[in-house]
Amino acid sequence: MRTIDLNVDAGESYGEWRLGDDEAMFAVVTSLNLACGFHAGDPGTMRRTVALAAEAGVAIGAHPGLPDRVGFGRRAMALTPAQAHDDVLYQLGAADAIVRAAGRSLAHAKMHGALSTHVAETPAVADAIVAAVRAFDPALPLVAGPAQELAAAARRAGHPLIAEAFPERGYAPDGRLAPRGTPGAVINDPDLAAARAVRMVVEGTVEAVDGTLVEVDARTLCIHGDNPSALAIATAVRAALEAAGVRVAAV
Repeated sequence: MRTIDLNVDAGESYGEWRLGDDEAMFAVVTSLNLACGFHAGDPGTMRRTVALAAEAGVAIGAHPGLPDRVGFGRRAMALTPAQAHDDVLYQLGAADAIVRAAGRSLAHAKMHGALSTHVAETPAVADAIVAAVRAFDPALPLVAGPAQELAAAARRAGHPLIAEAFPERGYAPDGRLAPRGTPGAVINDPDLAAARAVRMVVEGTVEAVDGTLVEVDARTLCIHGDNPSALAIATAVRAALEAAGVRVAAV
């Protein structure tokens, strides 16, 4: 039986501003990526999110991002390798403190938004991010899309890697995600996302925005928590995977 993890970005609220329904999502997914206070989240939100996740039995990973709340961490920033390293290490430490206080331990690290794409497109920055994860814990798996520069950096360092795919995001023909704001980049239809998820896991392919087939070899599928249809998509994806004989469980 094939097994796949279903992860969601969570804890992305802060202050009086609320995003998504983490508690409802945790009844559907098997792991979460905890915002660490840079692109979103704050200490109180992190603590509450971890408490909900612990009660639901969901695996908890750290989700470091860029220091850009206004742009939700999706705007490219000119970080040096040293800055990227230190920002990631700082956020891993914050997430670890909150998670340990709840009697749990971090299951993985996954970079958010532009920190994993635009900012880490150069090998030096990607290597610095991987070095930060290794300095924190050389056994902590890094979640990344196989075509991302971060995945290449993890392979160069011999660091544990969990390959990720996105059923509710469009793909370019080269296997990278289609840039947000371009046609087909974001999928809001739960049935379409569910069908794509099953195809990714069962057939190992996904249809790119131009209609070509892209190979997919993933151990976890991501649902973005800020998608307006996130809960409906996660529910449909899990139901479709299980109907196809796929076991949904944390890595």
